[in-house]
Amino acid sequence: MRLKIVITFIILFFVFLLSRVYYLSIKSNVYYEEMAKQNAIKTEYLAPVRGQIYDRNGTLLAINDLGFSISIKPYLSLKKTNKIILEKELNNLVNLFPDLNITMLERTYKRNDSYYNQDFIKVIDFVPYEKMLSYFSELNLNENIKIEPAVKRVYPFNHLASHIIGYVGKANLQDVSENDITKLTGYTGKSGIERYYNDILQGQKGTRVYKVNALNKEIEQLSYKAPVSQDIELTIDMKLQSFLTEIFNDNAGAAIIMDATSGEILAAGSFPEYNLNPFVTGISIKEWSELSNNLDHPFTNKLVNGLYPPGSVVKMGVGLSFLDSKIITSNTNFFCSGKVELGGRNFRCWNRNGHGHVDLRSAIKQSCDVYFYNGSLQIGIDRISRTLGRIGFGEKTGVDLPNEFVGTVPSREWKMQKFNLPWYQGETLNTSIGQGNFLVTPMQIARYTAQLASGKEIIPHFLRKTENNQTFSKVEHDIFTPLEKENLPLIRQAMYAVANEQGGTAYRYLSNIPIKIAAKTGTAQVIGFSQADKNRVNEEQLKYYTRSHTWLTSYAPYSKPKYIVTILVEHGGRSITSGAITAKIYEKMIELGYFK
Repeated sequence: MRLKIVITFIILFFVFLLSRVYYLSIKSNVYYEEMAKQNAIKTEYLAPVRGQIYDRNGTLLAINDLGFSISIKPYLSLKKTNKIILEKELNNLVNLFPDLNITMLERTYKRNDSYYNQDFIKVIDFVPYEKMLSYFSELNLNENIKIEPAVKRVYPFNHLASHIIGYVGKANLQDVSENDITKLTGYTGKSGIERYYNDILQGQKGTRVYKVNALNKEIEQLSYKAPVSQDIELTIDMKLQSFLTEIFNDNAGAAIIMDATSGEILAAGSFPEYNLNPFVTGISIKEWSELSNNLDHPFTNKLVNGLYPPGSVVKMGVGLSFLDSKIITSNTNFFCSGKVELGGRNFRCWNRNGHGHVDLRSAIKQSCDVYFYNGSLQIGIDRISRTLGRIGFGEKTGVDLPNEFVGTVPSREWKMQKFNLPWYQGETLNTSIGQGNFLVTPMQIARYTAQLASGKEIIPHFLRKTENNQTFSKVEHDIFTPLEKENLPLIRQAMYAVANEQGGTAYRYLSNIPIKIAAKTGTAQVIGFSQADKNRVNEEQLKYYTRSHTWLTSYAPYSKPKYIVTILVEHGGRSITSGAITAKIYEKMIELGYFK
């Protein structure tokens, strides 16, 4: 019996042994063969050069400066004997390039050095070509140093169009984890077009497959696929863009010049602007502090992130809601005595003497507040907010810039959700003239003006085309009701009167331009005024940051709209600044051939 047990045990042992041999020699062969290949065959991913950005005339707005990166052999910080070599190499680099910081170089090296890393460690991202030229041969012969071609993003116009173009910066851990190309380049788009079209501009990575020997030395290249770069062309005209910055001078605010039918933006600015180039390699604490503490907020993209009361420029949209209700017609008159009393409070017109009897055309021409007070009480906030929302307020315009704000169109529902409070009629009056909680972006006003001029939905955009002829894609919707479409000519006539008839609020600025312009001015209060102040406050007597913002939005030619110009001057006080800027823009556009 014992003999049987021993024999059985021996048989089972040999069966197990044979099965294990079979597994190791046959079944695991594929696995170990693959492991061997990985040791003998290496795949290197090649970083693409970031695509360049052009304006509509081929002017370069974002380019790549050629230079070199410097890397140091690994394992030099892990052993005492090698630390001397590391110290020597770092000192040599600092002697060659005195603007380098040896402490930062050493910190970068040690952070990436480990027994698991077989690759050279990059300690200097970029040395300009002209600086490297004298030392290239010396460094290239050093077996501890590796020199590779590198590029650095450069913005030749520095601050011009800074909020449109945006900038690239060093990628953080989240950027690297989400994008394998960013892991190769170490940079990604941080703002503006650079960020919005990062997936296009960053290009496509290449690959190089090669054999190595036991000492990890390359012996043969097996395949090569070059990285692909892709440039993009924007709709902006840098000549017009440069002029826009010049005439805005020291004023803070925003300006947009846009094609009234296609939505192509020819020039746009958020002022003040800032220099893009320091952000590429990392801005200093001092520079960042100056930008972030500036009361004019140069780092805010006011085109899509600046929220302002629209003031009287919204009166055309409110007027459309009046007419669409059928309660008010184009012939409906209200008497303006200079104020409306409601709930023991006076809601004033800007003209304290009043405008007398006014209809909608005259109310828009003279910007009569009392007309809109009375009209809004008749049709109510629900109709007004629905119309304003349908034509684009309280939602994104769809412009190709990141993080666009939606603003606020006040309504009963909005107030209940936000504050859990009921709506009051006084708020309806404030909303009807673009005040109170009503907030918009300059891009929304530009789009709204273009839609009034063209009669269709407009999607503003900066992309003209990519290198492979991809263009900005858009889906347009019918935003005006049939009755509103019928009444658009009346709204346009009123805007024409604003700029071309005496008594129009933009007459003094725009009536002498060689082309016929339709326009609307607006004043957006920053602070409230006491009911005890019987006279209109002189804005020039107020402290600068308490003065009202001034709007002027327009399109031309009146008979066949081609372009819109929207100007917002922060704390402009009166329309004289925005009016003068608008007039100069149209004169420059005529000079550049935009109007034949």
